[in-house]
Amino acid sequence: MNLEELSGLPPGAIDHFQREGIEELYPPQAKAVEAGATDGDSLVAAVPTASGKTMIAALSMLSAIERGGKALYIVPLRALASEKKTEFEAYEEFGVTVGVTTGNYDSTSEWLATKDIIVATSEKVDSLVRNGADWLSDLTCVVSDEVHLIDDRNRGPTLEVTLAKLRRLNPGMQVVALSATVGNADEIADWLNAALVDTDWRPIDLQMGVHYGNALNFNDGSTREVPVEGSEKQEAALVRDILEEGGSSLVFVNSRRNAEAAARRLGQVSTRELTDDERAELAELAEEIREDSDTETSTELADCVERGAAFHHAGLSSTQRTLVEDAFRDRLLKVISATPTLAAGVNTPARRVIVRDWRRFDPSAGGMAPLDVLEVHQMMGRAGRPGLDPYGEAVLLAKSHEDSQELFDRYIWAEPEPVRSKLAAEPALRTHVLATIASGFARTREELLEFLEATLYASQSTEAGRLETVTDTVLGYLESNDFIEREGGTETTNDDAGAFTSAADLAAQQSSQTDERLEATNLGHTVSRLYLDPMSAAEIVHGLEDADERPTALGLYQLVSRTPDMYELYLRSGEAEQYGELFYEREAELLGDAPSEFEDERFEDWLAALKTGKLLADWASEDNEDRLTERYQIGPGDLRGKVDTAEWLLGAAESLATEIDSEWTVAVREARARVEHGVGEELLELVSVGGVGRKRARRLYEVGIEEPADLRSADKGVVLNALKGAKTAETILENAGREDPSMEDVEPTASAADGGATDSSHDANATATTERDDDSQTSLGDF
Repeated sequence: MNLEELSGLPPGAIDHFQREGIEELYPPQAKAVEAGATDGDSLVAAVPTASGKTMIAALSMLSAIERGGKALYIVPLRALASEKKTEFEAYEEFGVTVGVTTGNYDSTSEWLATKDIIVATSEKVDSLVRNGADWLSDLTCVVSDEVHLIDDRNRGPTLEVTLAKLRRLNPGMQVVALSATVGNADEIADWLNAALVDTDWRPIDLQMGVHYGNALNFNDGSTREVPVEGSEKQEAALVRDILEEGGSSLVFVNSRRNAEAAARRLGQVSTRELTDDERAELAELAEEIREDSDTETSTELADCVERGAAFHHAGLSSTQRTLVEDAFRDRLLKVISATPTLAAGVNTPARRVIVRDWRRFDPSAGGMAPLDVLEVHQMMGRAGRPGLDPYGEAVLLAKSHEDSQELFDRYIWAEPEPVRSKLAAEPALRTHVLATIASGFARTREELLEFLEATLYASQSTEAGRLETVTDTVLGYLESNDFIEREGGTETTNDDAGAFTSAADLAAQQSSQTDERLEATNLGHTVSRLYLDPMSAAEIVHGLEDADERPTALGLYQLVSRTPDMYELYLRSGEAEQYGELFYEREAELLGDAPSEFEDERFEDWLAALKTGKLLADWASEDNEDRLTERYQIGPGDLRGKVDTAEWLLGAAESLATEIDSEWTVAVREARARVEHGVGEELLELVSVGGVGRKRARRLYEVGIEEPADLRSADKGVVLNALKGAKTAETILENAGREDPSMEDVEPTASAADGGATDSSHDANATATTERDDDSQTSLGDF
């Protein structure tokens, strides 16, 4: 289908796409148009990676806007939200406005009401529904990217319920669901009342195969010789082979440690293929990575980058991940070794994808277990980029002939698994049942069950009564923790459940329950608005209520660390004894009832939360990032993630403390501020000044400047000596409200606290150098 055959798009849209080099639609895109994508009809597009799914979304959204509507694009990851926002902002040249929202879960983001296209994560959209964002009712088109992630145990239920609520809010809304090829795309289409576009067409030929010995055997029967030289590993030989013809590689492994080790080895291969210009650019990129964080992980990543290789996993900071992804897309980096997180939607194609590890540790299996076919196919789908690669290759590695045959049977020839809803799991359901009641989607038990019947789970369920049973269990939990109230009908207790002796009795009870009125309490409304798991809220509330004395920072950090909303640090071998000793030393500070040490699993969880709380306490005591990441054996991204999550949970705890009239609200507020800025209590006022982070605040405090008012009156030379850079000092003085913040002709002066005098040797050149060095610091909490 030629682009000029399209109608119903905003004026200038076709010209824009033609300037992008698009003259003709790919077959899946043409099928989507024929199925009604530009006419407002719902559809599910189950097509391979790089086959034009985003264009299907764009045509649907732009045609909806031309009809006077508004579009929402739901993504699974924040990184993907930024990527899509950048892509869609190009439409502003023909008058389409774009906004993105991913965080701040207790706001309605009303500024988005004026935008034509909004990009958001499913969690953010869920929170917007909970907080009653009026503009959601104006939506006429919703695109759900990577909709197969409904199968994900963690994020899937939120996406599923969010889609159900949006369809309830806007009955005539167009839903466009984009998916990888899955085993039951027809079920998803039926659930959404949508047409199905299901195809395996790709713009670039993808060959899938297995490397064994010195040969790469493909699914079409062809063979490519890729010899392994000497002690060389298989993945190194495959990377070397494709680099020699100008292609790049993605290598998927099963752990962070393996990703880092592989990058170090593969850097020895990639460095041989670099030009002098590329070496210079990579040196600059490596320096950016080192400046982002002063941790060992950053140093190792920068060292690999200088050789044209990189690793990618969740332990990297968001800045580092973005730098690596951008450089790889630009073909500056030649190879990335990654955990499967990189396969989850971010646009990082390579000519050759190598799935080195197709097993990973699974606690439920008690050891290493094979990956799902869908996950491996998602990795393989990264092979080949239109316009740059003549083909794509996806390779699994075998150590024996038997392994090779197994890999062909298990992954190459196999169909992806069907997507299955995970909504009926109690942890997911308690969150969404409370939100459904609090946001007014259901006011009775009957209405609640009716809403849940509109979910994918209900359409897939073959277990009669399962959803109803789990829902009643969740309602009991929510009521017992004062999150909801039930009026009318019959109260059900565990004792009651055993008293019924006939089907008639049970039917009468269920009929009575049907008439129950459900209402969220003030506390329940607060929990829903804060986007908390009700179990997290219950843990926090009970911990605060049990505190007889003002809680310490460690006590509060351990409290939020044991909630389901915080991923605890793993308790490594030998650490149970270490943190057991810390528990007995600091037991009086910990909030709530600790389990007995004889309750092995619960006590270990308690100690893991204590370890996580201790990490946060160390951060708030101004330990530097490098020491913390080494001490706790985590990456800078992990540290930042824990700090961000703790800040959010403590902010929520402050709201809960207010709701229950706790006397410890101020203690919670101070603990939150300390973890946000990574400082002791005495520095909290100083870090409230723009530009003053933990390091600068400590230097100012040490020269006698203890609060913002001191910055307005202190000797400028003392301030300059503490802050080093004149430009930095001027900015901070201005932010503190100093009438004349200028540092012109000011010389650094040691304060009386330092016992020194004016530093007359500090000339202009030295000042400039120091300023540049100081401003280059971008470690967590510096600013």
